[in-house]
Amino acid sequence: MNIKKILVTGATGYKGSVLVPKLLNAGHKVIAFDTQWFGNFLPEHTNLTVVKGSVIDTPSIPLDGVDIIIHLASIANDPCGDLDPKLTWETSALATMQLADRAKREGIKHFIYASSGSVYGIKDEENVTEELSLEPISEYNKTKMVSERVLLSYSDDMVVQIVRPATVCGLSPRQRLDVAVNMLTMQALKNGRITVFGGEQARPNIHIDDITDLYLFLLENPQVTGVYNAGFENITVGEIAAIIKEKIDAEVVVTPSNDPRSYRVNSDKLLATGFKPKKNVRIAIEEMIEAYHAGKLTDEDRWYNLKWMEKEIL
Repeated sequence: MNIKKILVTGATGYKGSVLVPKLLNAGHKVIAFDTQWFGNFLPEHTNLTVVKGSVIDTPSIPLDGVDIIIHLASIANDPCGDLDPKLTWETSALATMQLADRAKREGIKHFIYASSGSVYGIKDEENVTEELSLEPISEYNKTKMVSERVLLSYSDDMVVQIVRPATVCGLSPRQRLDVAVNMLTMQALKNGRITVFGGEQARPNIHIDDITDLYLFLLENPQVTGVYNAGFENITVGEIAAIIKEKIDAEVVVTPSNDPRSYRVNSDKLLATGFKPKKNVRIAIEEMIEAYHAGKLTDEDRWYNLKWMEKEIL
């Protein structure tokens, strides 16, 4: 493997906190750039430089000697994106445009971008493939779509790899408990009760180890270019609750829901590249249960993006 110098934006977030140690273990040098709104849980390492800053201030992002950019930074999820639409567009779209422009000017030849599987909007199709139209609903989804289009326009100048992840689940040093699998598992562990709104809505899921392994796969396979869905389990919220109930003696309470969002994604295009997922929702739940009982996972406000941003940031 060629050792690279890699800039990771959003590096102290949920995915970044798992990805960066994997990059370091592979021998790469990493610049971890993040606002650190939710803290910094990265280990100290001789090959790691942590820089606190906002991608909105694009000139402050250190790019000297950088070979690859892995761009994770954004205002994550729909409710947070709607809190301050101007901040969302500046962080998640405008900053991406400016970073891509800087990358081109400074001769960086490889750009990996974390988009979202929710850019498709609500689809009736059973198999939501990369060829379907993008009809984003929220500010968050819209910024992802615009950023994708901008980055693809640089395909002649650099390797552009765009990932549309499903909802990520599992353990991270910077945990999130506001995503379906993680949230319902914590409800069961803490309260012995799982509240399911509706339950028939489908959600595509991907284990955090698989999505972070995918970024390593992409940086090692620059011939794999373009846009790829990344979600390997399309299951309903009710089915998630049922898996948790197998592991934890918890009551499942189903209440009506006015949330129409039901997403499925097809990841055959990604699987055809040779990438293979190793984990699943069931494993994510088991790992969370084990961590909770070992005292390594606790229910904290900062693990809920919206709650923490309303309280501490905006």
